[in-house]
Amino acid sequence: MQNRITRLFNISLPIIQAGMIWASGWRLASAVSNAGGLGLIGSGSMYPEVLREHIRQCKAATDKPFGVNVPLLYPDIEQHIQIIIAEKVPIVFTSAGNPKTWTARLKENGITVVHVVSSSKFALKAQEAGCDAIVAEGFEAGGHNGREETTTMVLIPAVCNAVHIPVIAAGGIATGRQMMASMVLGAEGVQIGSRFVASNEASSHIHFKEAVVKAGEGDTQLSLKQLTPVRLLKNDFFEQAQKAEAAGATVETLKALLGKGRAKKGMFEGDLANGELEIGQVCALINHIQPAATIVEEIWNEFIHAMKQPLK
Repeated sequence: MQNRITRLFNISLPIIQAGMIWASGWRLASAVSNAGGLGLIGSGSMYPEVLREHIRQCKAATDKPFGVNVPLLYPDIEQHIQIIIAEKVPIVFTSAGNPKTWTARLKENGITVVHVVSSSKFALKAQEAGCDAIVAEGFEAGGHNGREETTTMVLIPAVCNAVHIPVIAAGGIATGRQMMASMVLGAEGVQIGSRFVASNEASSHIHFKEAVVKAGEGDTQLSLKQLTPVRLLKNDFFEQAQKAEAAGATVETLKALLGKGRAKKGMFEGDLANGELEIGQVCALINHIQPAATIVEEIWNEFIHAMKQPLK
């Protein structure tokens, strides 16, 4: 399949693996790229030298294009940008910040830039900043979310109507049929996170992966809205956060409750009670831990099959 997204990234399939913290290292990114999609290294949980090592390992593991996801609020962002440029990473996805800050510098160095947004307003700002494409991420997504709480079904056509650059759909997508729905709404590719968390190559802890495949409908919820809204799998920490917010906790109290390393504790170290477990609503449809290449193949085959089916 060829469209603006596959041509932009020089990939075979318009399937992009999200750069999730504590899950998206070089093994996952290279596996997705080797399968024909676009793999992303999630730099948000990496010290600068760790990021450099993952980029070099990814280069050794694939001759296909790959990228790095960079949360713009990361404290070592300047060092991350310098490393990405020095290592000649071809593609960067930015999120959680103003795309104007770094887009021009990245593009001056020949890097394709994509920004993640949660509204048409921010999509227009990303386009004005010179981004090559946009990820429109709906409220169903895992991890940090937009305050607008706009669902993917509403967000995708709204963003596609607002901008002229290519749009990638994200949030609540794990199957080929969901991919087809996104494309019908105007997207030219999909970005998938939760399903790739449940892959063999994801660096997330096996206990977290097992919790993802066991989860059902209603097992995730948006939390910590006073700070930055984040969708979490319900556990003891989630319940503590909910009670604190319901009791009118201040931002400072919530920050103290969150502390440092809460996401690492849950997703990387496997503490299912006290850790922050970021995952999307679509975990209810994920039933197996699989190789990343198998996930890409299954999504693509289901997409092709769905495209050929008559309306009922």
